[in-house]
Parts: sequence; C-alpha cells; structure tokens
Amino acid sequence: MTRRTRAREIALQVLYQIEQNPAIDRGEVRLFINRRLRGDEKLCAFAESLVAGVETLRTQIDRLITEAAENWRLDRMAAIDRNILRLGAYELLHCPDVPAKVAINEALELAKRYSTAQSSRFVNGVLDRLQTSRTQAAGVATPAATSAGEPEDVPVQDAAPMPDERS
Repeated sequence: MTRRTRAREIALQVLYQIEQNPAIDRGEVRLFINRRLRGDEKLCAFAESLVAGVETLRTQIDRLITEAAENWRLDRMAAIDRNILRLGAYELLHCPDVPAKVAINEALELAKRYSTAQSSRFVNGVLDRLQTSRTQAAGVATPAATSAGEPEDVPVQDAAPMPDERS
C-alpha cells in the first residue's frame, strides 16, 4: 500500500465518521488523521485536503453521482459506497494532479477492502460514467496514466483547511 493510498483510506474513514456524526469535533478529526498517519505532515495535509474538498463540494459531487448512478438514489446506496464515490469523484473531477485512472483504481481498491464484493463493480461503473461525461463535456480524449502506480511526491492540490462547521 502506498503512502497516499493510506491517506485516502484515512480520508474515507473520516468522511464516513462525519456522515454518521455531523456534529463531530473537527479537532478530534484532525487528531484522528494525525494519529493514523503517524504525524507525517505531507500525508496528513493530503488526507485533510481530500476531506475538506469533498465536504466543500459535497452538494455538487452528490448531484453528479446521482446523475451517473442510473436507477440509484444516493440515500439508498450503502454509506461506505457513497463516501467512496464522493472521494473518487472529488479526485477525478477536482484534482488535476491525480490521473483519472489512479483516482478510479484507488476508489476500486477502497471498495474491495471496505465494502461488498459487488461494490467495486458499482463504483467502477459510476466513476467511469463521471469520467466519460467530463471528457465529453470538455471535448478532449481521456488522458491515460503512465503507470498503474502514483508518484509519492505529487504536490497536494491547494489543500483547503478542514471546515469548522458543516454547511
């Protein structure tokens, strides 16, 4: 498991916690991230930026997921699948430093690890539709990742501070 994969895993856990307990203290969230990532500043910043990005753009991301998930309402999806999709969609659509293939593969690995056997196929289908619609809207070909892995030294995309209150 790469270091950034571990940071994504922690971000997923935090997103799940926040959904289950919206009143959770943000200081406790930061402490959780710091403990789980053993104080690695770059990884903590990356995980926090993922959480903050998903939280900030959650309404837009949820709308796009709903449009891409044919015959599925967001509230009917398993909570873990919903948060995997949010995280994957955020990276796919708002993190230009992360190749689309990496964003999708990372989401698939999270689904395989934390959800049911069928979830990875569902997550793959929804994220693939999001990627296809984004590519068609931009009128460009989908860029292919140069390798299955992801470089460890990719800069974090404008890490936003974690929101103090849920909007």
